[in-house]
Amino acid sequence: MLYHLFEYIENSWNIPGAGVFQYLSFRSAMAVIFSLAIALVTGKRIIRFLQKKQIGEEIRNLGLEGQLQKKGTPTMGGIIILLSILVPILLFGDLTNIYVILMIISTIWLGAIGFLDDYIKVFKKNKEGLNGKFKIIGQVGLGLIVGLTMYFSDSIVVREPSIINVGNETVRIVAEENGDYEVVKEGDEVMIQRKAPITTIPFVKDNEFDYEWLVPGDGESAHNWSWVVYIIVAILIITAVSNGANLTDGMDGLSAGVSIVIGTTLGILAYLSGNVIYADYLNIMYIPGSGELIIFMAAFVGALVGFLWYNSYPAQIFMGDTGSLAIGGIIAVFALVIRKELLIPILCGIFFVESLSVVIQVMYFKYTKRKYGVGKRVFKMTPLHHHYQKEGNAGIDAIIQKPIKPLPESKIVIRFWIIAVLLAVLSIVTLKIR
Repeated sequence: MLYHLFEYIENSWNIPGAGVFQYLSFRSAMAVIFSLAIALVTGKRIIRFLQKKQIGEEIRNLGLEGQLQKKGTPTMGGIIILLSILVPILLFGDLTNIYVILMIISTIWLGAIGFLDDYIKVFKKNKEGLNGKFKIIGQVGLGLIVGLTMYFSDSIVVREPSIINVGNETVRIVAEENGDYEVVKEGDEVMIQRKAPITTIPFVKDNEFDYEWLVPGDGESAHNWSWVVYIIVAILIITAVSNGANLTDGMDGLSAGVSIVIGTTLGILAYLSGNVIYADYLNIMYIPGSGELIIFMAAFVGALVGFLWYNSYPAQIFMGDTGSLAIGGIIAVFALVIRKELLIPILCGIFFVESLSVVIQVMYFKYTKRKYGVGKRVFKMTPLHHHYQKEGNAGIDAIIQKPIKPLPESKIVIRFWIIAVLLAVLSIVTLKIR
């Protein structure tokens, strides 16, 4: 709102200083400051309110070190994160930008689903929370919204330098329409504008991948049905990442810290993709308007840093599904809109491994129970972070026993943070290593 207000003031009265709101750097800095301040100020009050209402976490005794000490810790702290993201983006973001609109919808959508799940657990005293099928329906619904918008909206295009390779020669395209291509001018540079379901493949030189290639057949038939494939991919990514973030939220500061690293990396990628000079230098897709996403990601990172103030070990509050589902959804949608979703297995490697450990555990347990009559485990406990928290001995029916002695929770969290940083560096490096 402030962005639009000062834009109007500058255009109408040309007041000195009003134009500062046009700079992404200024608005990003303000978004970080405001989100951090909101999280720190509201966090204390929300914690007191939840404690007064006796809204605490119910803890089952699973034999984990320090587990029972968490009993009664307030949950639903995701409210702090949501407020700290939405208020700054509404103040400093361009609310006419299609990407910003998608991110706001995604935040509210999955935040509401997570809040409903927490509400049922806490207020209705139902440990199961929201039925799993309703969560899936909500995630699929968001995937449909994002997929359809990304595919059909005329505001969403990519641009590339108007130089292509024909045989062994480099040819500059003249300004004329050609099928899905339209040649436009970006400053002094002639750019090819494309409206297609394309993304970026890591570690590949000619790194564009068109989802149309996955459609059986070729020509017009494949083109007409490519939207179905793209929507399915969007649904799968949003569902997988939001559930992965949810599973990772099992230790004080773990999910928040990992998400800060992921969010910072996505913000860098959005800046590079939204800047025509850097996009040309790195030979990546230039996505007009995506630079505005830096404001959103600045608010996202600031909100998580502020939340981590209260969520670091020993936690004063847990984010609950209100926060974890929203965080995962934000990361997934953000990666989709900047066309970097195929980087997710690397960048979100912690989420991926946490989810994979659960899948492996469940499948192996069912397989051994069906074959031997007794279910066996691969890990001492899943998600994976709990494997390192549980004591290993001969009495535990698990293939992997090490470490025998449980690691302190803070050590596990910090080591997972370090791994997240290494994966983030690798994700940035993929821009040049092809």
